[in-house]
Amino acid sequence: MRYSMIASALAVALTSTTGVAAETSAPDGTEVIQIIGSKADAKTVAGSGAVIAPEQLDVEVNADINQLLKTVPGVYIREEDGQGLRPNIGIRAAAGGRSSKVTLLEDGVLIAPAPYSNPAAYYFPEAYRMHSIEVLKGAPLLRYGPQTTGGVINLLTTPIPQEPQGQVTLRMGENNSRDIHAYYGGTAGSFGWLIDTVQRDSNGFKDIDRSNRDAGYDIEDYLVKLRWSGINQSLTAKLQYSEQISNETYAGLTEADFAENPNRRYGLTAIDQMDNQHSGFTLTYDASLTDTVDFTAIAYRNDYKRDWFKGSPGGLIDAANAGDADAIAVLHGEQDYAGLDYKHNNRAYESYGLELRLTALLGEHELEFGARDHSDRMDRFQPVEVYDQINGSLVYQETIQPTGSNNRLEGADANAFWLADTWQATAALKVQATVRYEDVETYRKQFSNTDRSDEPSFRSSNAQEVLPGVSFTYDLNEQVQLLAGVHRGFAPLGGGAKETDEPETSTNFEFGARYNQADFFAEAIMFRSDFNNQAESCSVASPCSNGATSGSFVTGEALVQGLEVQLGQTWRQGAVTIPASFNYTYTSAEISEDNSVSGVQDGDTLADIPEHIFSARFGFLHDNGWDNHFIIKYMDETCVSVGCQRENDPLQVTEALLTMDWVSRYPLSEQTTVFLKVDNVFDEQVIISRLPYGARPNKPQTVSVGFDYRF
Repeated sequence: MRYSMIASALAVALTSTTGVAAETSAPDGTEVIQIIGSKADAKTVAGSGAVIAPEQLDVEVNADINQLLKTVPGVYIREEDGQGLRPNIGIRAAAGGRSSKVTLLEDGVLIAPAPYSNPAAYYFPEAYRMHSIEVLKGAPLLRYGPQTTGGVINLLTTPIPQEPQGQVTLRMGENNSRDIHAYYGGTAGSFGWLIDTVQRDSNGFKDIDRSNRDAGYDIEDYLVKLRWSGINQSLTAKLQYSEQISNETYAGLTEADFAENPNRRYGLTAIDQMDNQHSGFTLTYDASLTDTVDFTAIAYRNDYKRDWFKGSPGGLIDAANAGDADAIAVLHGEQDYAGLDYKHNNRAYESYGLELRLTALLGEHELEFGARDHSDRMDRFQPVEVYDQINGSLVYQETIQPTGSNNRLEGADANAFWLADTWQATAALKVQATVRYEDVETYRKQFSNTDRSDEPSFRSSNAQEVLPGVSFTYDLNEQVQLLAGVHRGFAPLGGGAKETDEPETSTNFEFGARYNQADFFAEAIMFRSDFNNQAESCSVASPCSNGATSGSFVTGEALVQGLEVQLGQTWRQGAVTIPASFNYTYTSAEISEDNSVSGVQDGDTLADIPEHIFSARFGFLHDNGWDNHFIIKYMDETCVSVGCQRENDPLQVTEALLTMDWVSRYPLSEQTTVFLKVDNVFDEQVIISRLPYGARPNKPQTVSVGFDYRF
């Protein structure tokens, strides 16, 4: 890689700066790689941010990242399997298809399998082992990239304890589900260590026609951290490995079958299964060069392999929805059918790089210079197995070796540089200015021969973008703070881009106010994203509005704007403390100019962005330690594809969903707490998604019990 470019730039920065505490160092020396900090810090950031704190994660004992992020304003979730195994997360103007338009970090390091060439997040870290979760929007996100339009999500793992300690959390529930999170670690002298594991398994909540196979999953996740701390410096190594087998499918149901039983699965999907493994390694060096200058270097590598063996019955489901009796009979296993294709969606990813940060304090200025040299690759080799349905059973016929789009290599090499200045201009005014530069080269090699001995077809692209941004906070008084910002948004097109393709770019604004007094907090932020070149990322999981399942679909100019509101209050009634919070987001997302090439029209509604979402959390905390918590979440209907409002077709929209969860916790001792949780108390199930194929439900009412033991 081109480390010399980073080294040269860093040398210039070192000679021109003399002084800010390292972003990755906490006061107690524990390794912390944060982008916001605490919930209190989120209320003062020069942008809009939210932190799902350890307390919320402990209370909700939630292994589904979708349900956790539904409590954050400006975050849109498109559920898929109802269990959060492969989330589709969008933020503000960044639509949610496979979370490809948001920057995903674990402990501050890029974690998507191939963030530049193939950003679709088929791998997502286990939420159950996270210590906290940060969501940052607005101009300050320019420090992180590469996707800089909607926001960045940083998943923080369990920190190394200063004293020997550990915890075991066990939850067991319906569908033979079991979730375990256990860790133990400590610090002795200059050395710290942590061992962390998550073990999860379930039979799933769906029943497969004519099959003894369940619709569940088995997950193992292991994490080890080692840290050495010296005088004004530290070195931390993190190693992670996980594997997952889930009997998941891309097939949903017809409208009629969903209405009769939303938790049914067709027998055609009985052999569908995802099998994947992920390994990661991060080495972080922190040093305080002087009292006012700190340096951080992070080397990282992630490898991910997956084989999602699954059928593609979308044509049969579409025909059945149109009233085709033969298609209905085939889906129900009542009619024989020849030539069903089941593809080994077999891909191997690698992602690696080096990131350098220098922070310095110069009077009232906190400066950060950063550089990242990154490369990622994706190897796609996907044979197809052909089956016939005979008397309701699947009978293997042949295997078709991969050629063309099923046999290709894609990759990207990227250099990024950024300079950020946080300036305390006056006692009331703080200004943060950032400029980011992205230089991205991508390529695709597509082969005709299985041994790849032929000369492949080749395409490539190159993009250079300068991304400036500025934001400020102004304290009107001790209770009221104003905030505003503007920044340039960018999303790389990926490995399938051609030389003439342009990356997605936008201009993003936000303006708002905060009020904070005693136990009450309120925040309202207006946001607006004006796209020069809005683009959808196409995949089988998230087909573009034109039906494409690879590459990008450029829709052109678009406008996304809206309002985010947060309210928080704590009351005291006798022996009961009552904390409450409320979040609401309104979003208007439309094409802003006719595009004769793509066929979209001014006023067409964008896909996957709901108009209204809100969440509320209420706690009733008794002095005797018995706590009860209620979490309410609502998401409006969304368009499946751009322009759905023109067709007035119910198959082009999802359904709105309102759910409530209840958690009751009681301490048996200082070390042990038992809990009861009911997800979706009122058992509301709707068509929460129609992608990839057919109607798909959210998770039904599910009861679980468990305990936390701390030692």
